[in-house]
Amino acid sequence: MSADGNRDLKADGNDQKVQSGEAEMLSKRQKKRLLRQQQWEEQRDLRKQKRKERKQQRKLERQTQAEDGADCRVKKRLRSEAEPSPLRLIIDCSFDSLMVLKDVKKLHKQIQRCYAENRRAAHPVQFYITSHGGQLKQNMDEINKGWVNWKDIHIKPEHFHEVLSKEDLVYLTSDSPNVLQELDETKAYVIGGLVDHNHHKGISLERAKELGIAHAQLPLGSFVKMNSRKVLAVNHVFEILLAYLEKHDWQEAFFTVLPQRKGAVPLDQEDTQEQDSEDDDHSDRDSGSCNSGIRKDEDTQDIPEYKQEGHENLPDLCEHAAE
Repeated sequence: MSADGNRDLKADGNDQKVQSGEAEMLSKRQKKRLLRQQQWEEQRDLRKQKRKERKQQRKLERQTQAEDGADCRVKKRLRSEAEPSPLRLIIDCSFDSLMVLKDVKKLHKQIQRCYAENRRAAHPVQFYITSHGGQLKQNMDEINKGWVNWKDIHIKPEHFHEVLSKEDLVYLTSDSPNVLQELDETKAYVIGGLVDHNHHKGISLERAKELGIAHAQLPLGSFVKMNSRKVLAVNHVFEILLAYLEKHDWQEAFFTVLPQRKGAVPLDQEDTQEQDSEDDDHSDRDSGSCNSGIRKDEDTQDIPEYKQEGHENLPDLCEHAAE
């Protein structure tokens, strides 16, 4: 190795010794500061990426706020265009002790739906919740504390007959022999706030009779054929009444609200379907489609399938229940 090379190696060694000596001479504070400086330099690209992400996030937030503001303006305009109805709708929550917690939670969700639907209705009603307390209030306090800020609603701990005049009250119950033909907007209609799976049938009618107030059932059986029990949820009854105020037609109101799983069809359509079924049955018999030459064992196997295809017993009409 040349002399120049030896001198360079010695110089590098001396530099390393100097740096090492300087590092040994640094205090703990200076070492920490140096370490932070190194980390700062190493994370330069990461900081740049985070700044870019924050900038994009702020841009998205501004766009979202602008869209929400537009939606809010539209909703406010729709509410300003709505024509409030003087009709009063009350959910009677005095059945709290008859329900298990699971059903109380269902009632809570149904009340939330009623509130939301009334807020965006074309003709919002004067909405009351009475006998508010017990499990229901506790559940609302725990899950939806914002209920205390709800607008256009009267939430009362008192019973409905203590809040409104008895002469104005009409209790909606499927057990009533009276069928409601039209809504009187000067009246206050009471919906039983009870989710009990029909365990307490007739309790709403008994309540109305005890208080000496009017009672009636919705004209569901006059317009609708349903495959399931005609027991409607609280929010379904509420929404049907809102729809009637807008459309002034019971059948249209029912089919605007009733869920598809109820299998609801208009009564006139059901009559047509039954007539078509009878005509098909007579046609099959006249054409001799049931071959008498079929063996006995084949005939026995075919009968159940034939019944499943259209000759099963149709379900009976059930009473409408607003409970």
